[in-house]
Order: sequence, then C-alpha cells, then structure tokens
Amino acid sequence: MHHIYHTEGIILGSRNFGESGKYYFIFTRHLGMIMASASGVRKMASKLRFILQDFSHLKIDLVLGKDFWRVTSASKTDFLEDIKKNTPALEVFYNLSRLLRRLLTGVEPNEELFNDFLSGLTVLEKYEAKEDLRNIEAIMVLRILNNLGYIGRIDDWDRLIKSPFEDGMLYEVSQNRTKILDQINKALRETQL
Repeated sequence: MHHIYHTEGIILGSRNFGESGKYYFIFTRHLGMIMASASGVRKMASKLRFILQDFSHLKIDLVLGKDFWRVTSASKTDFLEDIKKNTPALEVFYNLSRLLRRLLTGVEPNEELFNDFLSGLTVLEKYEAKEDLRNIEAIMVLRILNNLGYIGRIDDWDRLIKSPFEDGMLYEVSQNRTKILDQINKALRETQL
C-alpha cells in the first residue's frame, strides 16, 4: 500500500499525455516542485477536470508510484481565484511559473519560498497597471533568486527580499528598477540554466 501525501500546491503548468491524462508541474508546500500525473482527467466525467487547472492553488493528495507522482484527489482553495480573471497579472504569473519550473528540480521542500511565492501572488492579483505588475514581478523574481541562494546580501534592498510582501514595496522598486534588474540578470546568468 502506498503512503498518501497531503499538502497544498500551486499548479504551474501542465501537458497532455495519452488519450485523457495530464502531467502537472506542481509547486507544493511540503515536497517542493514535483511532476504528477492524473489519468482520465480530460474526460468529461472526471471529478478532477475542473479542479486541476493551471495556475490554481489546491489542497492535494499525492501518491508516489514506482517512477512518478500521481494525483489521487484535490480540492480548490479560495486563493488565486481572481488572478485568472486578470489577464495582465496572469501573464506575470505565467512568467514566474516558467522561472520556478526552470530553477526548482527534484523533490526538495522549500516552505519559505512557497509561502513567499503565494504571498506575492495574492498581491499580484490585485493589480492591472503595467508598471505595477512589472514592479511586482521584479520583487518576486528577486525574492525567488535570493531564497535559492543566487543573490547575496544586499543591504539596500533587504526590505524587498526579507520583509513580508506588501504594496508599499512597489515605489521602492520603481526608484531602483535598473539596479534591481541588473542584479536579477546577473543572478540568472550565474544559474547557467
């Protein structure tokens, strides 16, 4: 009998397999980044069809098979429901999802990054103005890279990296945007991914 892992996760993307299955890239609170399958999920009769949607926050049950994870059940939460209705914010979410999928490999829990990412997304879904979204994206990328150890200590931006995510940070980013983007680009080059 397999152990069932109960956790919460954010679906960062998916791809079809077989006649009616899907693979999901899920950033989980307790397991880190995983790829999990759900057989039959594209069938009209599937109970998970409307729950397992890209860019959703879920409570999810998983089983580790011989070679891969399988989704056994899932339920929606109230988080991130508005972001799917906000096309400009959803584009930023998509970009951040691609970055996380690139940087996180294998099952390695990172609850601090998960909490920070979820907190940033709840701020992101409130905004539509292009400038605000660019600033939020810069903060979130900076925080992701810092959490993964790609950015060293920067006293000038310690508040952007360490303190709870809040709306007031947007002004600070707009004032230092060029320097922050330079730091992000330098860190991304050092990842060699």
